[in-house]
Amino acid sequence: MWVAFAIGPRTLPTLGVHSCFLMRDPIELEVFKNLYHSIAEEMGAALRRTSFSPNIKERRDYSCAVFDSEGQVIAMGDHMPVHLGSMPMSVAAAVEDCELEPGDVVMLNDPFRGGTHLPDITLVMPMYGSGMRSGGRGRPPYTTPDFYVASRAHHADVGGTYPGSMGPCREIYQEGFRIPPVKIMRHGKLVADVLALLLSNVRTPEEREGDLGAQIAACQTGAQRLREICARYGIDRARQAAADLLVYSEEMMRAFLRTIPPGHYQAEDFLDDDGVDDRPVRIAVSIRVAGTSTRKSPVETRLAASPSGSTRMQQPAQVTIDFTGSDPQVQGAINAVEAITYSACFYVFRCLLREDVPATSGLMRPIRVIAPSGTVVNAKPPSAVAGGNVETSQRIVDVLLKALAQAIPDRIPAAAAGTMNNLTIGGIDPRSGEPFAYYETIAGGMGARSTKDGVSGVHTHMTNSLNTPAEALEYAYPIRLRQYSLRSKSGGTGLHRGGDGIVREIEVLTDAQVTLLADRRARGPYGLAGGVDGATGRTLIIRRDGSAEEIPGKISVRLRSGERVRIESPGGGGWGRANG
Repeated sequence: MWVAFAIGPRTLPTLGVHSCFLMRDPIELEVFKNLYHSIAEEMGAALRRTSFSPNIKERRDYSCAVFDSEGQVIAMGDHMPVHLGSMPMSVAAAVEDCELEPGDVVMLNDPFRGGTHLPDITLVMPMYGSGMRSGGRGRPPYTTPDFYVASRAHHADVGGTYPGSMGPCREIYQEGFRIPPVKIMRHGKLVADVLALLLSNVRTPEEREGDLGAQIAACQTGAQRLREICARYGIDRARQAAADLLVYSEEMMRAFLRTIPPGHYQAEDFLDDDGVDDRPVRIAVSIRVAGTSTRKSPVETRLAASPSGSTRMQQPAQVTIDFTGSDPQVQGAINAVEAITYSACFYVFRCLLREDVPATSGLMRPIRVIAPSGTVVNAKPPSAVAGGNVETSQRIVDVLLKALAQAIPDRIPAAAAGTMNNLTIGGIDPRSGEPFAYYETIAGGMGARSTKDGVSGVHTHMTNSLNTPAEALEYAYPIRLRQYSLRSKSGGTGLHRGGDGIVREIEVLTDAQVTLLADRRARGPYGLAGGVDGATGRTLIIRRDGSAEEIPGKISVRLRSGERVRIESPGGGGWGRANG
C-alpha cells in the first residue's frame, strides 16, 4: 500500500516504510565516511611499512578496503584502481568457500575464483561485533561477521615458468602457484602447512613470507579499528552508517548519470597482439544511457539497496555497458577475467564523480556490465591471464573513455599511455647466491584534457603505483639504473599536448632472465577532438658491444651480465586541433 508523509514542503510516496528512512544525518554520514576511509588508509600504511619487497614498500603495489556484512565495499584506500574495483569478488569467494570465524584469515589469488592474476594475493578477514552464538560440535561460539577487511598486494614472484610470474604464457598453469580460497590463519594462529606449501613453490620464499605477514598485519589493524568504532558508536549505528553510505553513493551516481545525454555510444580499440599470434586483439564496447523522466525518491532508493529479499525492489539500470563484439579469448597472457572488466568500468565512472563521493559498491547499482563469457574481457580457464590485469584493463579503460567522449566530450581526456610496461628481472644474486625476482611497471604520458596539457611521466588509470627509486633498486638487486628521464616530444600535439613518456634503461649485473609485458608498440594512444596520437612505445636490448636490438612488447629474453634493457614508454594523446 502506498503511504505518503511530509518532509519539509515536499510529500514523497513510500512503501509503508518508517519515516526514519528519510532522516539520514548528513553530518553523521560524513563522519562515518571518513572513519571507514581512514581505516582503509591506515591498513595501507601498515602494509607498506611492514612489507619486505620494494614492489610493495616503494612502488606501493597494494590495496586495502573495508566491507559490510554482505561483502559490499564501503571504503577503499587511495590505492590501485585495478585492485579495488575487483576486490569484492575476492571477498564473495572467501565467504562462499570458507566458514569464517574470529581470528580467521582467508588467502586466495585464483583469477577464476575472485582474483585478478596470480601475483595479486588477497587476504580477507572478518570482524565480529555482535552477540555470540554457538559454533556447534565443540567449536567456539561466533557470530555472522558484521564487517570484513581485505588487503591485496602484488607479490614479485609466485612461481611459474618465468621469474616474476608475468611472462608470455599460454595457460594459467604456467603462470605460477594458484591458490583457491583457503585459510592462512585459523583462530588467530598461522596455518603452517598452507604457508609452507606456498613458500615451497616460489623463488623468493623469505620475501613472500614477509609480505604476507605485512598483509596479515594490515587486516588485523583494520579489524581492530572497526572494533573501536563499534565500541564507541555501537554496532547497530556503525552498520546503519555503512548501509547509508551505499545508498548515498548510489544516489550520487544516479544523479550524475542523469546529466549524460541519453543515447547509444560505441567505440573500439585494440591491443597490439597477445604475444603468440601477431595480430591485433579487438575490444569493443557499446554504452547505452537510458532516458530518465522521473527521479526516484530516497525511500525507493533505500529499498532498492536493502539486502532483505522480502523488501528489495530492483531499480532499472540507467547505463548498460556491453562488450559484445570483443575478440574471443586468445592463446597469450592478455586475457582478462570478469572481475577486471568490472573493475575498469567501476574506475571510469567513479572518476567522473566528485572526489568527495564515497567509493562504495553502491556506485555500480545503476550500471549493468555485460562481458560475454569466453571473450578476452571474460576469459574462461585455463587461459593465461597475467597481462589481462595490467594491459587489457588499460585498453578497456581506453575504449570506455573513447565511447563516453561522444556523450560528454569536455569531460573526457585523450588516451593515456595505455600500458603498464611490466618489466620483470630474475636470476641468481651473486652477493647471496640466492634467487631474486624484481618486478616494476613504468610510467608514461597522460592524455591531454579539454582545458590543459597531459601530465608527463606518470602512472595512469588502472595503476596508481610509484616508481622504484634508484637507490632502493640497486640496493636490493644486482641491477644498475643507467638512465631515467622523460621521453621528449612523445606526447601527441594539439590545442593541448599529451604528456611525455619515460626512458628507463637498466643494466643487469649478473646473467638474468628479462621479461616484458607491454603494449602500445603498434598503435599510439589516441588523440581526441582533432588532437594527434601519442608516440608508440619501444624496447631495446643493448649488448655489451654497444649494439642495440629492438624487441616486441611481449617477450622473455636472457641477458648476460653488463647488458641493458631500455624501455621508452608511450606519450599521451593530444586534445583539440592546434591553433595555426
